[in-house]
Amino acid sequence: MQRPKTTRFQQLTAIIGNTFREAIRDRILYNLVIFVLLITLAAVFLGELTAGQEARVIVNLGLSSILLFGTFISIFVGVSIVWKEIEKRTVYAIFSKPVGRSTFLVGKYLGLCLTLTVNLAIMAAGVAVALIYVNGAGLIWPMLAGALLIALELTIVTAVAVMFSSFSTPALSALLTFFVFLIGHLSASLLDFARGIGSASAEAIFSAIYYLLPNFSHFSFIAQSSNGEFATLQAIGIAIAYAILFDVIFMSIATAVFSLRNFK
Repeated sequence: MQRPKTTRFQQLTAIIGNTFREAIRDRILYNLVIFVLLITLAAVFLGELTAGQEARVIVNLGLSSILLFGTFISIFVGVSIVWKEIEKRTVYAIFSKPVGRSTFLVGKYLGLCLTLTVNLAIMAAGVAVALIYVNGAGLIWPMLAGALLIALELTIVTAVAVMFSSFSTPALSALLTFFVFLIGHLSASLLDFARGIGSASAEAIFSAIYYLLPNFSHFSFIAQSSNGEFATLQAIGIAIAYAILFDVIFMSIATAVFSLRNFK
């Protein structure tokens, strides 16, 4: 009796689930989550030295830690997520079945985004517990809004990592992804600097960088969250649309390049 064919959606969900389970089994994820929780606990004791500013210190340090270690997860897991399948030669078995390369790559990306979401939720919960401990529950919702913007930023970082991993080695992919992350946080300042010095060529170069590469200032809300400010629905909506745009762009490039690779 012939087995029924699986649909593309079933294939996608299966790849997402497998990627999530593989990433969860990776010890680096547990270590990073534990380390962030320890930093949050350290923030509680540090806050006791800041004359009643405990909650602000916890939010600032907690969100900064979430961004830092979330970026590490995005880069170091993202750049190896395809390479490991090629090294283990499991990719040959996968493509011997009716599984499209775009389905494989998008499934890997979404599986890693799911892993990041779970880890960020655990980190944010740790910060929330620390806020309750110091009677700073009023900053929990602003902190969660800031964490949401960080999560959106990390979807772009992950897409960049997967894109580079589709055609390069893990080491080079990690380096290039880190450069994109760094430039994304500095591009607005660099453009303002170029305009300030009055150099037309510098302004043209940094304008191209500003508009062609993701500008992560759309997701920077750590300082405001620590001051109890809420990200407006408009700002969150713009950040979501901006993240989706660059996610689609980078994953489209990744699938186009990956489809040209020879795995015969």
